[in-house]
Amino acid sequence: MLYVIGGVIGLVVGAVSFYFVGYTVRKKKAEADIGSAEQEVKRLREEGAKQAETLKKEALISAKEEILRQRNEAEKEMKERRADISRMERRITQKEENLDKKSEALERKNELLDKKIKENDALTEQIEQLKEKELVVLEKLSGISVDEAKDELLSRVESAIKHELAQRMTELEQQFKEEADAKAKNIISLAIQRCAADHVAETTVSVVNLPSEDMKGRIIGREGRNIQMLEKLTGVELIIDDTPEAITLSGFDPVRRETARIALEKLISDGRIHPSRIEETVEKATREIEATIKQAGERATFDVGIHGINADLVRMLGRLKYRTSYGQNVLKHSVEVALISGMIADELGVDSTVAKRAGLLHDIGKAQTHEMEGSHVELGVNLAKKYKESREVIHAIEAHHGDVDPQTITAVIVQAADAISAARPGARREDLENYIKRLEKIEEIAKSFSGVDKAYAVQAGREIRVMVKPEEVNDDGMKIIAREMAAKIQEDVKYPGQIKINIIRESRAIDYAK
Repeated sequence: MLYVIGGVIGLVVGAVSFYFVGYTVRKKKAEADIGSAEQEVKRLREEGAKQAETLKKEALISAKEEILRQRNEAEKEMKERRADISRMERRITQKEENLDKKSEALERKNELLDKKIKENDALTEQIEQLKEKELVVLEKLSGISVDEAKDELLSRVESAIKHELAQRMTELEQQFKEEADAKAKNIISLAIQRCAADHVAETTVSVVNLPSEDMKGRIIGREGRNIQMLEKLTGVELIIDDTPEAITLSGFDPVRRETARIALEKLISDGRIHPSRIEETVEKATREIEATIKQAGERATFDVGIHGINADLVRMLGRLKYRTSYGQNVLKHSVEVALISGMIADELGVDSTVAKRAGLLHDIGKAQTHEMEGSHVELGVNLAKKYKESREVIHAIEAHHGDVDPQTITAVIVQAADAISAARPGARREDLENYIKRLEKIEEIAKSFSGVDKAYAVQAGREIRVMVKPEEVNDDGMKIIAREMAAKIQEDVKYPGQIKINIIRESRAIDYAK
């Protein structure tokens, strides 16, 4: 145990001794290092001071050299500027000398000019005095004053000028007329050649083919009730004669005739032919006709290239498909007038769109002439105003028959195009138009009587069938209406042969079994 304690104490004493010995050695080494560092710092300071002094001297030398260089450049620039100023002074001096010389020359010219003006004034005064003396002498010799002489001279000159002007105006007028005629003929011929609208003369009959001869009896019906119902609902006469497998529909109104044709063809195709079925079929045919009218109006606007027309006005336009004017289809005539108007407008360099629109609508009033009073021009103007057409289009409609004087180039173009379309060889037939007007007049007279429900002119106008309202007209009243109607027709209508007045009074009761 003592050995161990003695060993530990020995280790401790040895460790402490080693520490103190090492500390002494390290201290001496550190002191030696500090001394070396101080000497190195001193050396670096001395070298830095020497380098700073060297750089300072170099900087001073460089600055002196730069100042010297800039001073030399400034002196050089100053010399150049002084030279420029000297040159400018010499030029200015020279210009001043030149101006002085010019000013002296100008003064001499002004003096000379003043002298000449005074001389001219003196000569003018002498001339005026001589002129006055001569005028006095001339007045004494001629016996008239100066004013009278002036008036006489002006009168002669004016007379001569008027004569020459009249001759010149006559020559120019003739020249312009010849040129205008040639231009107009060229434009019209081009418009006619370029327009290829079809025209078909309307007739007053249509033929419906039958699948067999037995179908005629079914169409007539028991005691003729089927054919009577068809004729009553459509206003068209059905002519059943010896023509094999065909029935002729006669009527001057193309809409009625087309309605009857469509209805009859549907009945024949369906096979069920009786009064109630006839009523349904006629109603369907009427709706089909309305659709066809709408399509015809839309097609016309498309063919002409005009858009933005009111839908009601387009339908009115389509109704012209079933109107004729002296045998000429009014819708096709309107399309042709629109196309010709557009071509003429293009040739003249005016707005062809407005011209075509006015040409297409110029006869729109004919779609209402059966329903309203007034000429087709008045009705057309009212329709155009109602549907907000432009003033130029309205004026062209109003002026196309000369009811008012045309005030625009568009109105003149539409007038010319209407005349071209109507005057085209074969376009119109006077007899057919007069015939249709006569039948329309007969129907109008018949409908004017109180109690009349419907009236149709049939058999080429040789018979007028009148349906009266049974609640308003009795059997005795029918005879009175027939007599008065005959007298009215004889008084107001001119016609060949005689007209049969057929008054029909029918009471019907309808009920449904449920």
